[in-house]
Amino acid sequence: MPKLEAFTKTVKKMTFKTHQSRLRTVRQGDQDFMLNDGLIISPRAGFEINSKCPREYKDIIRECIDNAWLKPVATMYDYEQTFDRLKNSEQ
Repeated sequence: MPKLEAFTKTVKKMTFKTHQSRLRTVRQGDQDFMLNDGLIISPRAGFEINSKCPREYKDIIRECIDNAWLKPVATMYDYEQTFDRLKNSEQ
């Protein structure tokens, strides 16, 4: 049976290259969820319900939003997030 020293010398070194996503998810309540251009403050994401949507479905959607079962979520690039934070720190 080979000694442990001999075994470790025969194992080749492995390297891994990892990639990190540049996309960030922003949720309601997060610092970056609201957009502010100095005149208007607006959420980054929201819901739009077509006027042809039946009232019963609108009521169900409203209940889902009210109970936080359905939440607005936005996706943005990390550089947009950095730029927005820098811009807002100047105001």
